[in-house]
Amino acid sequence: MMERLKDEVAVVTGGAQGIGAAYALALAKAGAKVAIGDVADTGAVQASLEAVGGTTFCSRLDVTDPESVNEFVRLTEEKLGNISILVNNAALFSSLETMPFTEISSGEWDKVMAVNVRGSFEVAKAVVPSMRSNGRGSIINIASGTVFKGMTNFLHYVSSKGAIVAFTRSLARELGADGIRVNCLAPGLVMSEGVVSKGVWAGEKLKANLSSRAIQRESEPDDILGALIFLASNESAFVTGQTLVIDGGSVMH
Repeated sequence: MMERLKDEVAVVTGGAQGIGAAYALALAKAGAKVAIGDVADTGAVQASLEAVGGTTFCSRLDVTDPESVNEFVRLTEEKLGNISILVNNAALFSSLETMPFTEISSGEWDKVMAVNVRGSFEVAKAVVPSMRSNGRGSIINIASGTVFKGMTNFLHYVSSKGAIVAFTRSLARELGADGIRVNCLAPGLVMSEGVVSKGVWAGEKLKANLSSRAIQRESEPDDILGALIFLASNESAFVTGQTLVIDGGSVMH
């Protein structure tokens, strides 16, 4: 396991907690040096990576601010080396309220799009020069299984994740000649710490979600990690522009 990503340099945005922290730890266990950026405190995830012998750099990162993004990438390259893996994980989800689309304010819509869509654009734009200098790279975007089945009262979030699927496909076309692969993971509802603590996705909502799955159990962050490492590694060297849904068979496409 440790050799699959030995000496690769990976960036994980939104990696302070929850699924992002699980991504960062999995990459470190596979041998990568991991840079974690988040608007939240990264102390806990840094300690967990160091506990498994990982080489890490953690810093505040606002993916909607180009200056913050560029400085984070500069420091990552300075401390860890050229970036070869990007996990565009930063997004608004568990903090969002579900509501009819007519009640979503224009400001709330713009905030979701800024973080969930433009954030991935800003970070990809900043790390691609590093990948081009390597002659290779893997960008892993994070969408959602809801894109493929629709969802009521969550239009801002689902629309933002649909944009990420399109972003993935177009960017894969643009970067293929540089040896840079661009793929996408689309999890279903994952019982991360943010989801569990918010308590919104419980009771009848959770029951309805589970009943839509072929594998009818709750999903944990660990369920996504095998696919993450596959897309980050050379095992997927001829895979690009693809979206892999990981939701226990709620969506089949």
